[in-house]
Amino acid sequence: MILLRRLLGDVLRRQRQRQGRTLREVSSSARVSLGYLSEVERGQKEASSELLAAICDALDVRMSELMREVSDELALAELAQSAAATPSEPVPVRPMLGSVSVTGVPPERVTIKAPAEAVDVVAA
Repeated sequence: MILLRRLLGDVLRRQRQRQGRTLREVSSSARVSLGYLSEVERGQKEASSELLAAICDALDVRMSELMREVSDELALAELAQSAAATPSEPVPVRPMLGSVSVTGVPPERVTIKAPAEAVDVVAA
């Protein structure tokens, strides 16, 4: 089970650590007890929107940026969870195109028609 409070806590901790700040500094700036902030970072407490706003202000991070990062983490966790729950199917192998060498033709005159596969063209 994916817990939003854990993902939120992880993102808050990373934001704080990126800035090289301590729990004490951020808790003081946000006017939140050090113990409570620690519990929020560890995903043990649900933070209210008011508390999140105070922490974001203390970290000088927009709440929308915080939530976007949490959303990205949640999407990855959901993908991992669904991948683990479904049996793996063989991945179809697409044929590789061989290399082609074109010499003596001006580059503006070369037309390459290929299937909808990716084709790399390198001028010699």
